[in-house]
Amino acid sequence: MDRRIGILTYRGSRGFAEPEFLRRLVKEGKALGVEVYVFSPQDIDLVLQRINGFEPLAERWTCKWREWPDIVIDHYRYYPLKKHKHYLPIRGGNLFTFANNRFANKFRIHQLLQQEPALSQWLPETVGFSQKSFEEMLNRYPILYVKPTNGSGGRSILRVERKGDRFLLYGRPKKMARRQESLSSMGAVMKRVRQWVEREKQGGEQFFLQQGLDLSLLPGRTVDARLLVQKDGGGTWRMTGMGMRVGPVHSSTSNLHSGGHALPAGGFLAERFGTKLAEMIIHQCKELAMTTVEILEKQFGPMMEFGFDLGIDTTGRVWFIEMNPKPGRDIFRKLGQFERYQMAVRRPLEYALYLLKQDLPVEK
Repeated sequence: MDRRIGILTYRGSRGFAEPEFLRRLVKEGKALGVEVYVFSPQDIDLVLQRINGFEPLAERWTCKWREWPDIVIDHYRYYPLKKHKHYLPIRGGNLFTFANNRFANKFRIHQLLQQEPALSQWLPETVGFSQKSFEEMLNRYPILYVKPTNGSGGRSILRVERKGDRFLLYGRPKKMARRQESLSSMGAVMKRVRQWVEREKQGGEQFFLQQGLDLSLLPGRTVDARLLVQKDGGGTWRMTGMGMRVGPVHSSTSNLHSGGHALPAGGFLAERFGTKLAEMIIHQCKELAMTTVEILEKQFGPMMEFGFDLGIDTTGRVWFIEMNPKPGRDIFRKLGQFERYQMAVRRPLEYALYLLKQDLPVEK
């Protein structure tokens, strides 16, 4: 193994986040004939130019000093907290060659995409959070989402629904189970939303507002599509797969680790809309994803993979909800699509090797 790929990720007192995915990455690296190890910012020895790299052994993680990686895949899920202070200097310095560039927050991405005529048909209205914009949007739309700019996994998203003379609030705070509440006045709603934002924001994080969509393809549940696009071993964008996520009853999101479950996209959409329209919807989802990655690479430089969360409303119209440059891929395991899951794990490694073999310019 003459090539070394480092996986940069967060490790806290309880160990690594997403340990099963990291185990798979190391295993797939061995199958490709390349050394893969996992590390965090605190594992870097700048003086001796070495890394205290981890790999799984049975049910445990073992570590030892490793040589400097030839290329690094950044899978560090960053939030603006003091405990992440060592991550930013790593990304801002010249320590490593990275396979994937840094990426803006979710609200900034919507601002950029809203300037693109080719994407306008797919974008719900999205604006920065303020009391004025909240009241104006809630008067225009019966459903409104309050979202953090750096959230993932459905964290801290609040859904506000105007129903008759009542306002229904659904959300999952970052440290508690799902909550729901019914309020009778705009003043009470605004007070509760301000409290939510102040409690849920991390550091100086900002929140934004997004037009709610009627995604209740199943009664009482939020349903959306997760689509994964990745670069393959030849540097070409490919759609790895797509599945539907069905949220719990009265949940603000459909995230799988928040109690949602997965269904195959083709079968679910065909049952709801018929085969012909279902095929058209899937084609539009792919078109949206491929158009978006092409636009964003012009802005941010070469990227490696994106997970798209796409809404499909009750008329079959496709909507862009958000995208994540460090996506989960567990939906394929939950669907029993194990070969697709293996492909989703392997492709970042294949692309990193492609960059090394081609000696292409990547971010330093």
